[in-house]
Amino acid sequence: MDRLLEIKNVTKYFGSGDAVSKALNGVSFTMEKGEFTAVMGASGSGKSTLLNVIATIDRPSSGSILLEGRDISEMGEQELASFRRDRLGFIFQEYNLLDTLTVEENIVLPLNLRKCSVRDTQKRLKKVAASLKITEQLFKFPRQLSGGQRQRAACARALITEPALIMADEPTGALDSANSKILMQTFNEMNQYFDSTILMVTHDAVVGSYASRVLFLKDGKIWNELYRGDRTRQVMYHEILNTMAVLGGEADVR
Repeated sequence: MDRLLEIKNVTKYFGSGDAVSKALNGVSFTMEKGEFTAVMGASGSGKSTLLNVIATIDRPSSGSILLEGRDISEMGEQELASFRRDRLGFIFQEYNLLDTLTVEENIVLPLNLRKCSVRDTQKRLKKVAASLKITEQLFKFPRQLSGGQRQRAACARALITEPALIMADEPTGALDSANSKILMQTFNEMNQYFDSTILMVTHDAVVGSYASRVLFLKDGKIWNELYRGDRTRQVMYHEILNTMAVLGGEADVR
């Protein structure tokens, strides 16, 4: 497998003077192409900060972040904007679909911004919509869809640019347990069918059990990690619960 992401001794401070806090404290790990990794930990452990610095939404105070061999922590703002648009995909808790656009228009928006040809855009749209089972919803508006359908549309929008890395921040947070299960099955299909590399933050042990690896953060450091390997999802789920109990955080057990 090819190494896609390399995090080297990343530290992030917030505040100044006596009010400085260290959100990340020398975090290091790597991800291979096609890997599905979840990040878990108690509130305030640094999960969202880690996602934000990798997503180029924020910059680390020190350390380096290499994606496809390029150090994104050294890029200028214009280069970062292009890199974020072309190489990163985002899936949010609240979908972030535009209500005034159809599902199709929402999904192809990143390609339109990139000025892709109509032929290439339609080819990619057809493939991603069919694989995520939303072809029949393409001409509807987001308000006409269920929560699960909206989140699959958001997944399609993230996939259509064929990004190097897809980042998901609490993607099931606005969904009930039934739609959460459907979404995580969709993530597995994205991972297997598109060979998508996914980095996901979650507090939900069930959601985490779908990943091939779980990193546990505590006080801004990687405290432990679990590899799923040949384990069933049920076994992985219980191992996550046990790890979170020792860690001292609370995992959602719905």
